[in-house]
Amino acid sequence: MIFSREIGIDLGTSSTILCDKRGHVIIEEPSVVAVDVKSKRVLATGSEAKNMIGRTPGSIVAVRPVRDGVIADFDMTADMLHDFIYRSSKRNIFTKTSVVISVASDVTEVERRAVEDAVRSAGAQEVELIEAPMAAALGAGLPVFEATGSMIIDIGGGTCDIAVLSLGGIASGKSIKIGGDAFDEAIVNYMKKEHNILIGERTAEDIKIKIGSASEYDGEAAMEIRGRNLTDGLPASVEINSADVRNVFKENVDAIIAAVKETLEVTLPELSADIIERGIYLTGGASKLRGLAEVIEKEVKIPVITSENPSQCVALGTSIKLRRAR
Repeated sequence: MIFSREIGIDLGTSSTILCDKRGHVIIEEPSVVAVDVKSKRVLATGSEAKNMIGRTPGSIVAVRPVRDGVIADFDMTADMLHDFIYRSSKRNIFTKTSVVISVASDVTEVERRAVEDAVRSAGAQEVELIEAPMAAALGAGLPVFEATGSMIIDIGGGTCDIAVLSLGGIASGKSIKIGGDAFDEAIVNYMKKEHNILIGERTAEDIKIKIGSASEYDGEAAMEIRGRNLTDGLPASVEINSADVRNVFKENVDAIIAAVKETLEVTLPELSADIIERGIYLTGGASKLRGLAEVIEKEVKIPVITSENPSQCVALGTSIKLRRAR
């Protein structure tokens, strides 16, 4: 007897989430792989590997094999997926694995094949791809298969995918290389330029989560940031506040708003009317930035709703696709 298992995967720049076909999250780990440079052996994946970033000896490198929503290192991605799939459930030689996996809406045919090949190399026998905004809309509970317009803004670690969906397809959309990583990188660059201090990506992410915002908020605070002085190489610290970080984020927030407006400008009038009535839905881990929904709503003059569990919407959408395919 051949047993089968069906897995939905959100292969993200920052994290990878695996769901079963019932919509239960079974694996949620950072998209990071720790490798021994000398032997090329994978030492750890996920959270264990992320904890090694910036703290490893020269012979061990912690790498992120997915960049800007696409595979940057095929072998590392395959190894990471293999480990996650293996950990997701019990298996034996008679187990058939079927996978639905998300991809960015603007990936090339070569990049789509790379994702499919990586999943097959990780042990899957059947692979189906779904565009991330479609998966996000499904996961957010939008009626994407009906003759009505639904709009989604999915902001992940590497990309912001914007799409208007109707009758199971994308009527208009845009994808830009701005996500949580771009916000982190902006903080790192600000600390270098304004304070002459080098900080790591984990510190930048901590700043974003603790005091980052797209607009003013109650309870704004300051943080003491420690890093390395670029002049003398010695440890140094400086205090920054919420207003500083908000100014750092402004360029990326403005770019997201501009992309939303461009998408709306090319949307059919009938679908635009539906969007005005239903609102725009915000998903993805980076959509949780304080005040982002309010800023977008103010600029486009359409209600913006942050979905429940926004970071898991794409993964949940892949599990819904699994159920519809069977």
